[in-house]
This record gives sequence, structure tokens and C-alpha cells, in this order.
Amino acid sequence: MYKEYFGLKENPFSIAPDPRYFYMSKGHSEALAHLVYGINSDGGFILLTGEVGTGKTTVCRCLLDHLPENAEVAFILNPKLTVEELLATICDEFGISYPEGNTSNKVFVAAINNYLFNAHEKGKRAILIIEEAQHLTIDVLEQIRLLTNLETNQRKLLQIVLLGQPELRRLLVQPQLRQLNQRITVRYHLAPLLKEEIPVYVNHRLSVAGLVRGQLFSKKPLAELYRLTGGIPRLINMICDRALIGAFVQGKDCVDNKTLLTATREVSGKKNFWWIMRRGVTPAAAAVFLFLLLAAGASLYYVQKQWALPVPTFNTTPRQQPVSTEIDPVALATLEKPVGIAGAGTRNAAYRALFSQWQIAIDPKDRRSPCEQAIERGLQCLDDKGNLNDLRQMNKPAVLKMIDESNSEYYGTILSLTGDTAVFAIGDETRTVDIREIYTRWLGDYTLFWKAPYKFRNKLDPGSRGPLVTWLDQQLAVVQGRAARPDDKQVFDNTMIKEIREFQMTTGLVPDGIVGAKTLICLANMTGIDGPVLNENSGSK
Repeated sequence: MYKEYFGLKENPFSIAPDPRYFYMSKGHSEALAHLVYGINSDGGFILLTGEVGTGKTTVCRCLLDHLPENAEVAFILNPKLTVEELLATICDEFGISYPEGNTSNKVFVAAINNYLFNAHEKGKRAILIIEEAQHLTIDVLEQIRLLTNLETNQRKLLQIVLLGQPELRRLLVQPQLRQLNQRITVRYHLAPLLKEEIPVYVNHRLSVAGLVRGQLFSKKPLAELYRLTGGIPRLINMICDRALIGAFVQGKDCVDNKTLLTATREVSGKKNFWWIMRRGVTPAAAAVFLFLLLAAGASLYYVQKQWALPVPTFNTTPRQQPVSTEIDPVALATLEKPVGIAGAGTRNAAYRALFSQWQIAIDPKDRRSPCEQAIERGLQCLDDKGNLNDLRQMNKPAVLKMIDESNSEYYGTILSLTGDTAVFAIGDETRTVDIREIYTRWLGDYTLFWKAPYKFRNKLDPGSRGPLVTWLDQQLAVVQGRAARPDDKQVFDNTMIKEIREFQMTTGLVPDGIVGAKTLICLANMTGIDGPVLNENSGSK
């Protein structure tokens, strides 16, 4: 409708996973790198998780361009299958013949195994990609694991890529699936876009669609998009598409803030609790609205079951599912109390909370930076930019730089991170919040403290020896389930660098073989956590 009006060749905000429109954000780039590494490493299982609409399928489509030429790929798009149906689908996708009307799992498995052996002899590699894998049952997952038992001395004959929502991670840690979970050689959790990535993302899609003139979205609407969507690409696409229609209908040259907010209401439903909550409605107004709604004869049950929300809600109460498409009683209750983590948190207050987690009292008159004070007390300071997945990996409390609805910066301290909720300190107040609220307000900057191993150096050169290398070998020995090397063999050589890369890949770090702060923190977490943590159940003790 609006393509000719804005000089576009095609719809820039289709939600179809078209690789041409793929914007290589930091998270998507790392996700693709992990998938490519996993395929080339000849392991059994590769895991990619992420919230609904973050771009998992698009990343997977891009993976196809990086597969070796000898790869034979099968897709399962609807995994709500029985074991028998799964095996039959795998046969169909790989073009494996089986007796018509067969219902025997043994016959299916024999046919699949025969195909895998023949493919290996011909120099081909079989790769099975399963989308929406959070819907797989435990029985089906166990059967999938058994299919990966076929292997040579060098590699598995079947590689499996599992794509799914965060529920999949919780499913895989169940005791019944511990063998499968141990076979996942590469795993990555794809987070939403960072705030500064959204303008680049929007303009990238417009450029691919053929835009050659000016900006179709001014600065303020682009900033507002982060608050409205939490950085979820699919929601950005839906709202931007509707906003361009609105600008076209009004005869405007670009999308202004008013048009964007109108588009958001239309996408999410005009009489929608989410939008009312996000616009900062007062408790009194919320009560009046609720009364009028009830007076109109809409029962709570009807509201719960019928009013779909295509955009996420943010509140301070934990939910069972990370993204809800319905309003529940808890969501209604939040209309009567403050929502979210906005607040006047100062930088000093945030660092006081962080030092307190390390049981360190700081002098308020000390004018040195928090990192300088931490180093004096035997800690290391990591000041970086990332997402919640990074914080989960390192498992340390951190100070986050946030932004409120007026684009004013403030600071908070994340003290705990479990599942879909976090404990967050702002000023003198501590709150339990939904992690999506953090994604909405966090700029990505964080600072955390950690304890370095003895004789820590910022850089290890190939051929290095000494206490730090000994410590590395001991940590890697625990991770790999082997004995530590003799003293004369403990050297930072190509073998150890390879082991570091493998460890980095399995924990979601960039596999560069460099022993930096993040790698040391994650290694320490595997064998004995020193200091406060975000999640007591993360890592080994």
C-alpha cells in the first residue's frame, strides 16, 4: 500500500525470515558464529534459544549459506509429534524410504541408520534442524538422542540443531534428559536488540527494501521503539509496518512519535491494558478504567482469555512463561501498584549495593573510581557492554546503566537473576522484576567485580608457564573430566588454546582462545564460585 508512496521496492518490515533483511547485530553475529562453529566441530547437539521474535529462524536460514557443500539438511518445523511421527518425518525430510503403513519404530531407526552410514561413506554430512523444540516431549527428545549414538572416531553421523524458546533450556536440565544435555557441544541464547542497534536495524531494512531518500523514522520514534518493544525484532517490524501505513494515510513524509504510538495501539489492541500501563496511568485512573470495564459487562475470565496482546507486558511479579499473550489476574493487580524498575537510582547508590554484595564497606568520601577502590581491596573490575546472557554466563552481581521514559539515565544493581525474574536494587529499594523490564530500560553498559586467580596477568603469550597456567589446566581438567597434566606439561601451548576455545564455545563466549576476564570468571564458576553470585544453581561448587 505504501511502497510507491515512500519509494520502496518491497515491504521492509515483513515478519518472514528473509536472510536478505538479516541485520547482523552483536547478538545475531555471535549466534551465527556459534552455529557455524558447532557444525564444523562435528559434535552431536547444537542449541540456540531466544525469546519469541528475536530472530532465531532468520539466523538459522543464514546458517544454510555457511554449511559445507556436502551437507544434507532436514527440517522439522512442527515438533508436536509422537516418537513414531518424528521418525517418519525424519525419513521423509531426508528422502529415506520405508515400508508403506509402517508403524514400527525399529524399522524407522534401521532405515535412518542405514541412510547415515551410506551418507558417511559418500562423504556427506547429515544435519537435522528442529524448530520450536520447546514443544518436544521427553520421550521424543530421548529418541533423538539415541539417533546420535552412531559415530566414527572423528564425528557424529547425525548433527542436530535445536531452536527454541527459553522454556527449552529449562526442559533440558531435567534429570531424565541429563545425557542429552551433556551432549550439547555448543549453546547460545539470543537476546533482544540493544537500544543503539534499533535505529541501525530499522534503517537497514529500509535500505534493503530500496529506500533512497531521507529518513522515514525521526530520532524520537526510533528511541521510543526500544521502550515499546524491548528490542524484539518481530514487534519492531509489526509496529513499523503499521506506522508507515499511518504516515501514508495522513500524507506525511515520515513517521512521527504520534503516528508511532497510534500504530502501537492498533497493533496491540486499542483498549489494551498493556498500552495503558506503559503510558504511566495513575492508580486512580486505572481503578476508574477497571470499574468501567467491569460495568460494561466484561468478566475477568473473558478479559483473561479473549484479549490477546501481541506485545509483551512488563511487571514486577514473576510469571511462569517469559512472554504472555494473555492478561491474567496478576497483570490486572499491577494496575494498583508501581510497575517496573524506573527510579532515581544514583551511581553512588548502585555501587554501594554492589560493594555490599562483596561484604565491603566503602568510604563515601573516597573520590577514587569504584574500580580503583575494588582493585585496592583485591578485586578485579570488568566494565563492558552486553546483555543478560552475558551476565548469566559470568554469574556476578553488576551495576547497570538504565534509562527512564524521559531518556534520563539512572543506575541500578542486579543482585539475583533466576529464570525470568531478577532482584534489582535502585537507591535504597530492592525489587523483584520481570527481566523484560530490564531489557526495555537497560542501555547494555555494566560493571562487575570478580576475583582473579593467583598471578593473574592481562595477557598470556603462547609458551607461557607458571601459576596461572597451572590454574588453567586444573580448571580445564575439571571441565573435561580428566586428570591435571604433570607440572612439566603445564604450558600454554596450542593444545591448551584449543581447549580454551572449546570451553568458550560451550559456555557461549567468543571462541578466540584468549584468556580474558570473561573466560577466567566462567572457568572459576565451573569448579568453585568465589564471592557473590546471581544464581546459586549456576555452575559447580
